[in-house]
Amino acid sequence: MVLSVGAIALAGFSTYVKGLAALRNFRLNINALMTVAVTGAFVIGQWPEAAMVMALYAIAELIEARAVDRARGAIKSLLDLTPETAEIRQSDGSWQMFPVGSVVLDAVVRIKPGARIPVDGVIAIGSTSVDQASVTGESIPVDKAPGDAVFAGTINATATIEVRVTALPSNSVLSRIIHAVEQAQGSRAPTQQFVDKFAAIYTPAVFVLALGVALLTPWLMDWTWTQAVYKALVLLVIACPCALVISTPVTVVSGLAAAARRGILIKGGVHLEGARKIKALALDKTGTITEGKPVLVDSEFVKSEVPEWQVLRWAGDLSAHSDHPVSKAIAKSLNHGNSVLQDFKVVAGRGVEALVDGQLLILGNHRLMEDRKLCSSSIEARLAEHEALGRTVTMLASQTQVLAIFAVADTIKETSREALAQLHALGVTSVMLTGDNEATAKTIAKQAGIDDARGNLLPEDKLTAIEELQKRYGLTAMTGDGINDAPALARSDIGFAMGVAGTDTAMEAADVVIMNDDLRRIPETIVLSRKTQAILWQNITLALGIKAVFLMLALFNGASMWMAVFADMGASLLVVGNGLRLLKK
Repeated sequence: MVLSVGAIALAGFSTYVKGLAALRNFRLNINALMTVAVTGAFVIGQWPEAAMVMALYAIAELIEARAVDRARGAIKSLLDLTPETAEIRQSDGSWQMFPVGSVVLDAVVRIKPGARIPVDGVIAIGSTSVDQASVTGESIPVDKAPGDAVFAGTINATATIEVRVTALPSNSVLSRIIHAVEQAQGSRAPTQQFVDKFAAIYTPAVFVLALGVALLTPWLMDWTWTQAVYKALVLLVIACPCALVISTPVTVVSGLAAAARRGILIKGGVHLEGARKIKALALDKTGTITEGKPVLVDSEFVKSEVPEWQVLRWAGDLSAHSDHPVSKAIAKSLNHGNSVLQDFKVVAGRGVEALVDGQLLILGNHRLMEDRKLCSSSIEARLAEHEALGRTVTMLASQTQVLAIFAVADTIKETSREALAQLHALGVTSVMLTGDNEATAKTIAKQAGIDDARGNLLPEDKLTAIEELQKRYGLTAMTGDGINDAPALARSDIGFAMGVAGTDTAMEAADVVIMNDDLRRIPETIVLSRKTQAILWQNITLALGIKAVFLMLALFNGASMWMAVFADMGASLLVVGNGLRLLKK
């Protein structure tokens, strides 16, 4: 008896303290169950079993805590990705090492090849490739040049760079990812809310059942009082809802951590569970389906006496002097001849003109050519073909004729078609909502494999479209840049912000933030959501099924108290291990 008291005190003192406090406040929780069971076993003379029950329960609690810490540690380990020190340039041009916490905005930090980048910033000097897997989930290093953003915790792969700090360490993208996921862990997923409510009813019901076994079975089943009390205590231990209660948080946290590793920031278990129900996905065009940067996709020369090389040089020189995005796309693809431009003029909304090599040249759109009466039926036919493909057409012309046609377009990302095919395989209907004209919208939708496309939409029109899709299909998600599409993102059931690493507005507007431009992360989120839901219900079934089996054994002389604790501990370990499987995805 003395040895048993010592074992119980060493293994379960904290459990006893919590259990007595719960009983005093009439809260019938897990600790109260164990306190009553162990005390009852000790009173009826089952001293070794009382000690074994408390010891096994303490071991189970320790293992469960370690397992849950592993799931949470998958997020907190991201903190270790940021170096503790940074090499900072001083006012005299020298370099000194300082703690990362002391870095200030606009400081210049030097990062050598192979080192982790300590701060968020913009490259000031040098070009390199950066492994951004810890932030964006991209498996392939990304080339970076002066002016490109880099993030704390990523790896500088190839060359020394100097970075100007744009965010304090406490406000880096990595820090905000960790903070957002920790906040998400605090919110209750629907299944977790269900389990909590179930346990709140289940535990008192078990107490009532155990009390009934202890008081009534001596009269109804001719058991001795000692037998009845013992079976009631076994019943209490078997029915302990440890496995049931622990099954949901460890699974949800594992799902959130698995998503974060892939560069998918899910802001709460409710969105992790809800993504599996998505029936329709509305997509913004620019920057989501397409690259968001116009490029020259086709050049056509109209027969004339001017050689092609001369036409290209003139087009390059004129476009280089224009600030219009279409002209910039042309200038980026053509060589500049550095010709002297005289009387350079901008024709508002139409193009530019200037004297080049002694003659007047015009670089402009369809309307400008019509104003100058330079369009012919053959030119009109070619323009119609390009416009049908969703291209923006610019022409170079002399005073007498069109010399060349340049077609510029916002190209579809390589990953968009694959992502949309995956969404269709998952049974999700895709709808593009864009402010571009209907022809461009339909063309891009056809090329990308989108089910429906709607053009000429203002932000309020997108909001109306989301409401219509919700009525037609059910749960509807929206993906956009998180700024212009904020109303639609907020109105949708689940909002996905795309390609917005470092953008506060996007993180606030969306429910899920994709930390790179890869649209394939959305079907990945849906698949993860479905796996998480499956594991949640597997765990609930395991926890309740094992308890049901041992409950029958207990009532028919097939289970002792220590066996009951092993069953409870085994169920807890099974559901924890099952939940942790998500970390391997």
